[in-house]
Amino acid sequence: MVNVEIDNGSGFCFGVTTAIKKAEEELAKGNTLYCLGDIVHNGQECERLKKMGLITINHEEFARLHHAKVLLRAHGEPPATYELAQKNNIEIIDATCPVVLRLQKRIKQEYDNTDNLRKKQIVIYGKNGHAEVLGLVGQTCGEAIVIENLTEADRLDFSRDIRLYSQTTKSVDEFWQIVSYIKEHISPEATFEYSDTICRQVANRMPNIRNFAASHDLILFVCGRKSSNGKILYHECLRVNPNTHQIDQPEEINPEWLKNAQSIGICGATSTPKWLMEECKRVILESHI
Repeated sequence: MVNVEIDNGSGFCFGVTTAIKKAEEELAKGNTLYCLGDIVHNGQECERLKKMGLITINHEEFARLHHAKVLLRAHGEPPATYELAQKNNIEIIDATCPVVLRLQKRIKQEYDNTDNLRKKQIVIYGKNGHAEVLGLVGQTCGEAIVIENLTEADRLDFSRDIRLYSQTTKSVDEFWQIVSYIKEHISPEATFEYSDTICRQVANRMPNIRNFAASHDLILFVCGRKSSNGKILYHECLRVNPNTHQIDQPEEINPEWLKNAQSIGICGATSTPKWLMEECKRVILESHI
């Protein structure tokens, strides 16, 4: 009999759980509720909430909205979103993750304390265009510099002061590589300060998922294609166990993968719902009956 195990450490993080709970509570009241952007980077969960009545809108649609109720997801939003909501009489249900909220405040404080005579560079290690990063850059009136990896650090002006922050779901290892690189290249006349703002609830999943991936013949990593955190965790699984496959839904499970596997592990990202991993397990077990 095949052994199928779901990783206990996988699934929604605190911020995503809170956002979904707020959406469910509001929808249960029978109210019309909009969400600015996908509530979570998982198509299956977004579809489930859509069936409950959640209406996902983009920023252009949000700008045309008046006298409505809008949920802001865990990723957070720039100040301009709140200003527009006030102007258009939009009631905001703010589900910004507390970790992201603290980071936004720190970056805004740093930006507000900048001396215009010697403008420091506020640098964010993150993914360009990511919802969280857009919210962080918005705290600096669009002036923060975003670098996606160590290679891009050479674009910085090392003759000027640098303040480095990180998107909460980025790699801890690469963050410290970037810190070392800047320390090596910064001018003696310039100052460099950095804040490791990576969420430990996310970062701590890395060692756990390594052990989980190594303990099974086959790994099915369940994750939406848009998830940044998912990409990092999936590639770590693949590095540890080459017999790892990323799937978005149970229908993508290839029966050929299961043929010689006695032990199958199912895991996912911080945006992967537990019910979806359970569904994948059910499909596998039924195929072995």
